Amino acid sequence: MGALCLLLAGSLGAAEVVHVGGAHFPPYVVKSDLLESSGLLPQLLEALNREQADFHFVMLPTAIARRFSDLQRGRIDMAIFENPDWGWQGIEFDAVDMGLEDAELFVARVEDRRGQEYFDQLLGKRLALYRGYHYGFADFNSDPDFLTETYNANLGHSHDSNLLMVLRGRADIALVTRSNLYDFLERNVEHARHLLVSERIDQIYHHHALIRPGAPISAERFAELLARLRDNGELARIFSPYRITVIPAAADSSAAQYGAD
Repeated sequence: MGALCLLLAGSLGAAEVVHVGGAHFPPYVVKSDLLESSGLLPQLLEALNREQADFHFVMLPTAIARRFSDLQRGRIDMAIFENPDWGWQGIEFDAVDMGLEDAELFVARVEDRRGQEYFDQLLGKRLALYRGYHYGFADFNSDPDFLTETYNANLGHSHDSNLLMVLRGRADIALVTRSNLYDFLERNVEHARHLLVSERIDQIYHHHALIRPGAPISAERFAELLARLRDNGELARIFSPYRITVIPAAADSSAAQYGAD
């Protein structure tokens, strides 16, 4: 028994620790009042740790506005659920296409004679946006002053709060990730009939993992692990309930990595 414990301890000790940045953004990362985190990222890291013993993936808290610098200075090894075009210029990394897609939708309050045409024109309406995020309608300019001055935007830190602003008439349109919207509606079914969801999509989130040079794991190896989770159904189990599309392997480019500088 003692020899077995030593063997198991030795195996765990040999695993390379990979620090993955986790910024509060439901349903991907949900931080509670007890400073514990839940959500899709912890589930993904648990699945990766179950799948193999060479690496031990650990979530390290970061913030949306700080994750760039945390990756650059090596505090975290990987930023996940990212897009290489979201302000990562000037930072070296290898990118892995995760084969996961989410989307950003426009949401307004249901009113008489209001239809999909309501989302055609954004200027002149009060927008509820998530601070620090890049939006397609604004040419991915996340500068708070630009968004507030040009689009009369209220910038918050919660999709739930932005949706409640729309329901209470304090904002005309909120932009919300599809995964968060349907998570919100599942938790608040009484609001479903009061929200008008756009057929118009602001952008498709084609999620990538960005890995810093010198990280314990290479982009190639991480892509291999993701492929194994796709093949054994773990990615679908974790992400499909939140309307996040798991792209089939034949159509996926997760084996491709590229650097940026």
